[in-house]
Amino acid sequence: MDLSSNDEVRVMLVDDHPQRAAMVEQALKVCGFHIVAMLTSASGLLFQIQELKPHVVMIDIESPDRDVLESLSLINQHNPTPVVMFSNEEDPVFIRQAINVGVSAYMMEDINPDKVKPVIEVALAQFEMFQTLRRQLNSTQQELEDKNILAKAKRLLMKHQKIAEPEAHKNMRSLAMNNHQTLVDVAKNVIAILDQDLKKAPVDEPK
Repeated sequence: MDLSSNDEVRVMLVDDHPQRAAMVEQALKVCGFHIVAMLTSASGLLFQIQELKPHVVMIDIESPDRDVLESLSLINQHNPTPVVMFSNEEDPVFIRQAINVGVSAYMMEDINPDKVKPVIEVALAQFEMFQTLRRQLNSTQQELEDKNILAKAKRLLMKHQKIAEPEAHKNMRSLAMNNHQTLVDVAKNVIAILDQDLKKAPVDEPK
């Protein structure tokens, strides 16, 4: 997201120190950010994000625990959002877990009201880069899965109709065109039908 127009950036602040939160809120407002909510804990954070749709979440909790990480994991799965976490927790295991559940920027310090803008800029950039990598990975995985489905369907068709691979591929393409389906959808139908036929096929009793 371009921060040249900060009034469009919606920030959710989670801080268990009301006085510190008030100072950070004021600093964010001076920078032109829009504060959509100020929470004292991460309880119900996913619901709040779904309702208020912030562009970034800033978390500064004295002793972040497993519940915080679980909340962030749910957010990362269901409603990915850039998250900045400020914490004095220096345990590398905890930091790695925080990054793994979707924290875009982990700062081993308390929120400094004078530095909130560059921190948000980093978080948004890191988040966008990660989401791009995730989309590329998902696309690659889907392509591999589709290739495996097509290969299995062709093997079944070749065995069932006693034909070679080129003819099996040609038959599937014809089915796709005639039924206005994708080749992968046809392949899934072929697998479903021929797998059922194989299960129904009589088994020779041992003599």
